[in-house]
Amino acid sequence: MAIVESILDLPVQDPPGEDFSASDLSWTKFGNEEHHDDVSLIPYDRVDAFIIGECCNVEFPTRFHIERGRKRSKGSLKEYKHDEYLEYRMYWCSFGPENYGEGGGILPSRRYRLNTRNRAARPQSMRGCTCHFIVKRLYARPSLALLIYNNRRHVNRSGSVCHGPLDRDAIGPGAKKIPYICNEIQQQTMSMIYLGIPEENVLAKHIEGIQRYCGSDAKVNSLAAQYVHKLGMIIKRSTHELDLDDQASIRLWVDRNKKSVFFYQDSSENDPFILGIQTEWQLQQMIRFGHRSLIAADSTFGIKKLKYPLCTLLVFDSRQHALPVAWIITRTIAKPDVSKWMKALHDRVHAVDPTWKVNGFLIDDAAAEIDPIREIFSCPVLFSLWRIRRSWLRNIIKKCSNIEVQREIFKRLGNILYSIWDGSDLFVALEDFSQDFADQMAFLQYFKATWVPKFEMWLTTMRMLPLASQEASGAIEAYHVKLKVKLYDDSHLGALQRVDWLVHKLTTELHSSYWLDRYADESDSFQNVKAEYIATTSWHRALQIPDAAVTLDSMDNSFAKVLSQKDSSIARLVWNAGSEFAHCDCEWSMQGNLCKHVIKVNMICGNLQSYRPSMSFQSFNEILDNLSKKPVDDSIAMDLSTAWTHQMLDQIRKLVELNQSNDIGTIVNNMPLKWVARKGRTSVGRPSARALLPSSTNNNISSSAAKKSQKRKRLSRIF
Repeated sequence: MAIVESILDLPVQDPPGEDFSASDLSWTKFGNEEHHDDVSLIPYDRVDAFIIGECCNVEFPTRFHIERGRKRSKGSLKEYKHDEYLEYRMYWCSFGPENYGEGGGILPSRRYRLNTRNRAARPQSMRGCTCHFIVKRLYARPSLALLIYNNRRHVNRSGSVCHGPLDRDAIGPGAKKIPYICNEIQQQTMSMIYLGIPEENVLAKHIEGIQRYCGSDAKVNSLAAQYVHKLGMIIKRSTHELDLDDQASIRLWVDRNKKSVFFYQDSSENDPFILGIQTEWQLQQMIRFGHRSLIAADSTFGIKKLKYPLCTLLVFDSRQHALPVAWIITRTIAKPDVSKWMKALHDRVHAVDPTWKVNGFLIDDAAAEIDPIREIFSCPVLFSLWRIRRSWLRNIIKKCSNIEVQREIFKRLGNILYSIWDGSDLFVALEDFSQDFADQMAFLQYFKATWVPKFEMWLTTMRMLPLASQEASGAIEAYHVKLKVKLYDDSHLGALQRVDWLVHKLTTELHSSYWLDRYADESDSFQNVKAEYIATTSWHRALQIPDAAVTLDSMDNSFAKVLSQKDSSIARLVWNAGSEFAHCDCEWSMQGNLCKHVIKVNMICGNLQSYRPSMSFQSFNEILDNLSKKPVDDSIAMDLSTAWTHQMLDQIRKLVELNQSNDIGTIVNNMPLKWVARKGRTSVGRPSARALLPSSTNNNISSSAAKKSQKRKRLSRIF
């Protein structure tokens, strides 16, 4: 917005109606580059109408008092500027400027509270509101008033809403009588409201929760209804824009939500923007499900649409569903920057549980830095192919209209990836692929522009790192699809370039959705939510398909048919059966997703010798072979390879034994650790002191000990 230096350039505004507010006026920057204010010019006789309109703000109802005022008499100035005042008044929101709330006090510049008119009803109602404006009756034109709005937002010095319906701490009269609401009940109520559940259903569940603490009572129910209604108003009226400037809005959000931020670095000339978000509940889930387990990364979400791409760290919960435990908003993938937020997250977890340790870290981008993962988390790194599979399938379906051509292209691309284990020449395979599908110009242009330049990098990563299973890939993809549905709603497309909007969506709707999913599953409540949560991943949906519904091709193993469980007359055709790059004609697969039919067919094919093993299994075999093929003359490396191989084989053997056993007692009895009696357990593993002394010394020690024991007995009889 241009800055106006002369007040003569401002138009006089006179909105219609009895009252009007700041939103009815057009505001102009007035001043110079160093100092300027938002100003507007109105008739002086409409000043009272403006003040009344500002007091009737629906979200921040208040009154304004005169904080400061000055007057001049007409003709007192011989020389004057166009913006000199005849009357000067500063109007301040009656919930400020002092703060008598928690952590507040009288302004440092005052030794007493001003006894001005039209203050808030009670001194304790003053919450340090900074909203104020100035009215200047112009000396040169007394019929006009210059409005200068210094701060239009009803917030305190920390940027938090301090009064009105949007104030989360303003619970109104009767606050001391409101029933006890624990964090679990409050989070449940908030989650249901965020997900759009009707208010009567939210109230019923809320009352059911608080009755566990204070019983059933008409007064309690009435207060609970007020609480739910007020909380719903706060959520519905809340906005992501804490400031018109996105960067300033994020600073305010970070300052207000310090417990949910594990790393923040504002953008500057030398440092890129990085924001790491993790709520207290996410921290608990990371400690619970990430310890001695896997962490996965959905690393490049929104790289084309969002202002900054979003990276999500996931753990696998009790049902092996992907659960978001941290969000990182940044564009940088440089090793020093990745190390910063990764170390901050690792330190935060270790501050709660020093014994916490990760067994593996899954990445989905070949360009990702893996050195920080190995240095900070001290765990192996695995590679998931879900992103490359999804990207290829979506573009094949989009750019190739013939379904037979789609199947063949997808199969050939999968065979090229399989070629890393049979020694085929990559460039020859790509050249043959381009010649065989030369008529598919749209897809070839996309493939050559997007994938050919980095194809060798992806294959190198596949050779170097073990590959993740289809179950893990399906869980990560399910989270990615849910995130896409939540964020890419048509009503929000205009806000995609604002970081504060992204943060608001993640910490409200998405966080509430996953919290309610976990709560429904663990408490066995909200049966419809629990059923949808269980069926989230294609892997779990595939487990519901019986083996009898799958028919394999007996000729060349090229396809399989899967009967629908809802309509037996419908059969889905899975082409290239047994491969991760199988093609299905169902609606879910035609959107580029890994469907339940492909997973079910691959489950059956994995147990048959006529089908080649999965890529993750081939990768595992390749690692074992490489460890066992170390040169004999390199003796240290040979010893290390042998130790690693035997350690992995021993862990696999124990895992298989545990899964196949029906009696845990037999496994415990076969363990090398043997429990001894309680009395002898304290001395197990300790060297005996008697064995180190001569026999004569032992006899003297035992005789003196006996005498002391007799002396204690005599003393106990006397006293």
